[in-house]
Amino acid sequence: MSTPPPEQTIPSDAEIARNATNRPIEEVVAPLGLEPADLETYGDHVAKLSPETTARLTDRERDARYVLVTGMTPTPRGEGKTVTNVGLAQAFDRLGKTAVAAVREPSLGPVFGIKGGAAGGGYSQVLPMEDINLHFTGDLHAITSAHNLISATLDNHVHQGNDAGIDVTEVVWPRAIDANDRALRETVVGLGGSTNGPPREDGFVLTAASELMAVLCLADGVADLKERIGRIVVAYDADDEPVTVDDLGVTGAVAVLLKDAFQPNVVGTIEGTPAFVHGGPFANIAHGTNSIVADAVGGALADYVVTEAGFGADLGAEKFFDIVAPAADIEPAAATLVVSVRALKYHGKDMWPVEFDDLEGQDVDAVRAGFENLDRHVSVLRKYGVPVVVAVNRFPGDTDEEVDAILEHCREDLGVRAAESTVYRDGGEGGIGLAKAVDAAVADHDGEFAPLYDRDAPVEEKIRTVATEVYGADGVTITSDARDDLERLERVDLERAPVCLSKTPYSFSDDPSKNGAPEGWELTVRELRPSAGAGFVVALTGDVLTMPGLPSEPAALEMDLEADGTVTGLF
Repeated sequence: MSTPPPEQTIPSDAEIARNATNRPIEEVVAPLGLEPADLETYGDHVAKLSPETTARLTDRERDARYVLVTGMTPTPRGEGKTVTNVGLAQAFDRLGKTAVAAVREPSLGPVFGIKGGAAGGGYSQVLPMEDINLHFTGDLHAITSAHNLISATLDNHVHQGNDAGIDVTEVVWPRAIDANDRALRETVVGLGGSTNGPPREDGFVLTAASELMAVLCLADGVADLKERIGRIVVAYDADDEPVTVDDLGVTGAVAVLLKDAFQPNVVGTIEGTPAFVHGGPFANIAHGTNSIVADAVGGALADYVVTEAGFGADLGAEKFFDIVAPAADIEPAAATLVVSVRALKYHGKDMWPVEFDDLEGQDVDAVRAGFENLDRHVSVLRKYGVPVVVAVNRFPGDTDEEVDAILEHCREDLGVRAAESTVYRDGGEGGIGLAKAVDAAVADHDGEFAPLYDRDAPVEEKIRTVATEVYGADGVTITSDARDDLERLERVDLERAPVCLSKTPYSFSDDPSKNGAPEGWELTVRELRPSAGAGFVVALTGDVLTMPGLPSEPAALEMDLEADGTVTGLF
């Protein structure tokens, strides 16, 4: 049995970030042609683009090549998409190509819950790491406030006479908070007597799960932002007709709260490559990408925009290609599929739940047994007409034999370019091979990107297309409750909208215990929720938690503030 190469002692993400030379933001963005007047700075290392610059650049012709970073079906620990995203942008920079990374903003709920920090890692992270993981520029606070302004106005409207005839049993707009708190999933409000409003059931969602987050990230300008806010459905009346934010009269006030949050945030990576960190919608009940304004601005300034979609290609890439790219008028140039030895072993061993100790040690046979999952993801991406490059994100314990088996399979059996990536350990230098492979794939490709389904197709047809063509299902079962929801969609003009399927990220199927590339199953759609502001329909295929709970040992237990102001435990 081969042994892995000698491990280098790599400091923690926080130590690397703390010891890095963080360049002034004006220097970071200078290669993009941006000047200090284009920025609204938040200290020395963080800025927002000014409203004037944002508007000017979103209207400019985009010459950049857009590279989507996606992944195979992950383990619960993730396989390194954000690290690869940042490292690939840094590698392009080292090759003399102007590049920007585009990633989502971390949410405080997961940061203090199960994930800890979420700004990349090792020598491929965005800085200042602590600021980005904590309050940053206040975007998530603004969305929380705007969301709860709608909630308060709705209840006040009912209390003050209810001219809209809202049925209090049909209020579909919850409250929001940026903290994991399972006790707030279901609540009752209005228990303080008649002066405090009628009693009704309510609940909270995590701010990242708010439809306002999806609205912010899909709007292409202020006018579009306001239009999307106004058509958000918050309740239904006694005749089952929708009641919207426009009906409540607070569209303008909500837009005011989101004024600064709409402007893209720009920072630098650990090597000084510009990075837009903007927006953070859920990757399940929403589309799971950063804002299209950030992508548009990056496309007007750089040779390459390296952007990312949440979860595996079945959930993240599908939503980017079928929802985001058409909305943003983006034609992706390539897809980078992040795979890991660990995830391939997981699928090859056919285990659930994951026993990470059983994935240690060399096991080339298990890696090969997991290729069926990798193969299906490659097949899915090819259906969109984009070239695919596989990035083998190398972990310290991976052996040469395991990595070589993956590279050989991709190149010889699948006919796709593949490269080992060590960007966590080596920064941009560890992604040079990957960047060259992506660049060559883009140059050699003569196909044309196209979404998987016709935008004018009915919702039910779109769901079946995604289920059969992407997930590998034999068909779709739509429950009676979901069929009732189909009728409701016509009242909000969403009967032909894009579909955002909510499914477990741990399997191609709707059953997380089915590893690999399951066959002989049907997708069950239990509910259809209109996201009229976002402009898509959410199809729920199982229980979805929009308010996560804390684990038995939350990441918050490891965090502390030292006397000198140093933050510890934020990885």
